[in-house]
Amino acid sequence: MLQLDPGRDRRDLRREHTPGRSGRWRPGRPVGTVRVTGGRMRIGVIGSGRIGGTLGRGLAAAGHEVTYGWRDPTKPVPDDLRHERGAVAPVAEAVGGADVVILSTPWAAAEAALTAITDFGGKPLLDCTNPIGPGLTLTHGHTDSGGEQVQRWAPTARVVKVFNTTGMENMADPRYGEHAAAMLACGDDDDAVAVGVRLATDLGFEALPFGPLKNARLLEPMALVWIDLAMVRGQGRGFAFGLLRR
Repeated sequence: MLQLDPGRDRRDLRREHTPGRSGRWRPGRPVGTVRVTGGRMRIGVIGSGRIGGTLGRGLAAAGHEVTYGWRDPTKPVPDDLRHERGAVAPVAEAVGGADVVILSTPWAAAEAALTAITDFGGKPLLDCTNPIGPGLTLTHGHTDSGGEQVQRWAPTARVVKVFNTTGMENMADPRYGEHAAAMLACGDDDDAVAVGVRLATDLGFEALPFGPLKNARLLEPMALVWIDLAMVRGQGRGFAFGLLRR
């Protein structure tokens, strides 16, 4: 799990995990106070729709502690979020008590959801969104990406683009016979990327690190390829991208 070094508290972690002058995490920056082991992580989910719910259920089944951030306390919590290992709390509480945060809102809701959190404290923020506009087009691309925009909206987080290139059916079950669907994770902090790879592996994906956050400029169009094949070209949702090796 994500652990603080002995003798360090969360205030120390928050002070150390601040972005550089550019507002972005420097690639490969040593973190020092956080490491990934094989234990349970506390995961806060921002966006508790189909993607967030599917990821949360899978990660809870893998042994992690999942809390869904619920933005409107006046609305009832859906029954499908009340699975045996999940909890529901206000968004700030779900984020504050987490080791790692998952962003799975619709793109149009991402800015408001992120800017409502004043300090992510250097936590890994796994960005599952795609900046899709009208007509299944990308609102960011070529020289920018949704992942990089998410980092600008959440400068105190360590953003990792992951879980954005396939549908929720594959998140629920990425196995295809003897093979597993591939999942790529990119970000500007190696330790945060390792968290994304670890959680994707826990779900059953063949997960690989995929370089710096600017490589989200490649992963987001890759998501549109999957969407086009599934929704326009008649392939349906029962397929995934994978890696074949000789």
